[in-house]
Amino acid sequence: MNKPIVIGVVLAATLGLGAQLALSDDDHEGKTDGWGKILQHTPDVAGVHNARYVAECSSCHMAYPPGLLPARSWEKIMSGLGDHFGDNAELDVQTTLILTRYLVDNSADKSDYRRSRQIMRSLGRVAAPLRISEVPYIRDKHNEIPQRLIKGNAKVGSLGNCSACHQNAQQGSFREAEIRIPGYGRWQD
Repeated sequence: MNKPIVIGVVLAATLGLGAQLALSDDDHEGKTDGWGKILQHTPDVAGVHNARYVAECSSCHMAYPPGLLPARSWEKIMSGLGDHFGDNAELDVQTTLILTRYLVDNSADKSDYRRSRQIMRSLGRVAAPLRISEVPYIRDKHNEIPQRLIKGNAKVGSLGNCSACHQNAQQGSFREAEIRIPGYGRWQD
């Protein structure tokens, strides 16, 4: 191989890598790495993989992925189910222990998922929010969305209703490409 061809191959490989690195954290689906290889999307937080948790919690609200809150938050939430945001959500002792262990073991502070790490950086060492909507990272990610599309939208109502807009929230995916705001459609920054 002569020098210009080698330099061209090295340059092309470098540009391909640069194209992959330049992609937004949220938009890998359908994108290529510069060589035609489609980039695969991994969940942003661990998805919900506990049937008992889904059965108990999703009867009233979405079964939130545990990686959206730190262990200290899940422990507080699970210890106060008698007054769970104005409702009695008490469970038997064994179920409470099993679900608490699941939530704590898969919480944001015990996760290697990208958004879980970002959530923890936004909280600091002692904050223990009881609501997903109180997490600074999550509030910041939604700051450009007009309130009429969230609170003013009867099908959404609050940031805590993740699955209203994030089609794959329970699977741990919160990518921008998957956002569909009821009555509005696809959202893009």
